[in-house]
Amino acid sequence: MKTALSIAGSDSSGGAGIQADIKTMSAHGVFAMTAVTALTAQNTTGVTDIMETTPAFLAAQLDAVFTDIYPDAVKIGMVSSAELIAVIAEKLAQYRAKHIVVDPVMVATSGAPLLRPDAVEALRTKLLPLAEVATPNIPEAEILANMTIASPEDMEAAAKIISDRYGCAVLCKGGHDLNDANDLLWKDGTARWFRGRRIDNPNTHGTGCTLSSAIASNLARGMDLETAVDRAKAYISGALAAMLDLGKGRGPMNHLFDLKGEFQA
Repeated sequence: MKTALSIAGSDSSGGAGIQADIKTMSAHGVFAMTAVTALTAQNTTGVTDIMETTPAFLAAQLDAVFTDIYPDAVKIGMVSSAELIAVIAEKLAQYRAKHIVVDPVMVATSGAPLLRPDAVEALRTKLLPLAEVATPNIPEAEILANMTIASPEDMEAAAKIISDRYGCAVLCKGGHDLNDANDLLWKDGTARWFRGRRIDNPNTHGTGCTLSSAIASNLARGMDLETAVDRAKAYISGALAAMLDLGKGRGPMNHLFDLKGEFQA
C-alpha cells in the first residue's frame, strides 16, 4: 500500500484539515499519516479557537513518521507561524521527502488573512521551493504573484510568475467568482486548463484541503502530475455531487461517496 503524510491543522468538525486529508487519502487507497500543526475548535459556521503545536513537538511528529513509515507523498496545509514552517522545511530536506504538494492556506473564505507577515515570507522562501506543485486559490495566487487576478489570462500570468519565482508547478484554482470551476496547471513553462463543472452545492467546506490531498494521493500512487490533477478534480466533483448536508453553516463534502461495502449497509 502506498503512503501519504498530511502536515496540517486539525478541524474538530471533520470537514477540512487533517480530517479531510485522512478521508481523502483513504478513499484513494493510500495509507494516511499526519503531523498536526495546530488544533482548532471549529464547525461549519467558523473557527472559535486555535492552539498551535510547538516547533519541537512538530519536529518529533515528523521524525516519528519519516523514520518508520516513509511517505510516498507529502501534503502541507495550514501552517500559521514562521517557526513551524522552518521546522517543516528542515525535516523535509533532511529526509529527502518526495512528491510535496503545498496548499498555501493564506486567506480565509471570508477574505481574512490567516498567516502573519513573517509566516507568509517563510512560506515563500522555505516551503514553496521544496514543492512539486503548489495549489493556491485566486486570493492566494494574487499574494504570491503580487498582482490582481481578474481574468483567465491573469491566472496564467500569475501562475507563471509563481512557478518561475519558486521553481515549482502551480495549480491556480478557479472559483471565487472567476472562471467558474476551471483550474490552470502551469508546469515547465506550459499551461494546461482543467475544465470543471460547476456543482450547485453550498457545502464546500474543505475543498482546498481535499483537492491537494487527492493530488498527493495520486502522486503517491505513481501518476504523473497532469493525471493526478485530472483525477483529483473528478474526485472533488463526485464528493460535491453527493450533496451531503450537515451543520448550520457551510458544510463538508462526502469524502467517502464512492465507498461501498458490507459495513456501509
